[in-house]
Amino acid sequence: MKQRSIRALTSVLAAVLLLASVTADARMYRYRDDSGRLVISNTVPQQASQRGYEILNSQGRVIEVVEPAPTPDEIAAREEAEAQQRQTALQLEQDRALLKRYSGPEDAVNAMNRKIQELETLSQLKRGNIAVIASQLDNERARAADFERSGRDIPEATLQKITRLQNQIDDIEREIAVQNADIEALRNSFIEDIRRLEEITGEQSSLLDPQAEPETATP
Repeated sequence: MKQRSIRALTSVLAAVLLLASVTADARMYRYRDDSGRLVISNTVPQQASQRGYEILNSQGRVIEVVEPAPTPDEIAAREEAEAQQRQTALQLEQDRALLKRYSGPEDAVNAMNRKIQELETLSQLKRGNIAVIASQLDNERARAADFERSGRDIPEATLQKITRLQNQIDDIEREIAVQNADIEALRNSFIEDIRRLEEITGEQSSLLDPQAEPETATP
């Protein structure tokens, strides 16, 4: 009899503890419905959850706040802000690399002038080659004219040489045209770097100063 009483008491205590545990863990939700009225319930409708809600404990205290789902405009604004942050970080990285490469905008101007001068020197050498080949071409054409005036056929070797020399001139002229385009692209790239360096350092370069003379390499 005593043992049955103990078992009964144990069961009752276990039930009380279980009930207390369930009550302690019980959560309620507070949100506003479609009409804007404040509602407290043990569930949150899908539409209401999009507007945000609060989680309450068994004493009715707020233990967590779930923010409303972002609107399309808010999502777009957040993505735009993130893109801007990435762009800013990229620009800072590029600026650091630029400052490692040049001490300032005038240093970049001098580097640009040296590089362009090197490329223009190559172009001048190629133009010299054209002048030499053009002289040879004139001689071969004069020989061909002599053959024609004397009523003789122009030798095939002479015709082939004239064609070969003209092709060489055409090839070099194309190379010069490509090199000129490269010089212009290089100049534009340098100008972008120089302008950025002026902005970063607050220093003014001689890029647009007509009195400024380009730095020449010391032999």
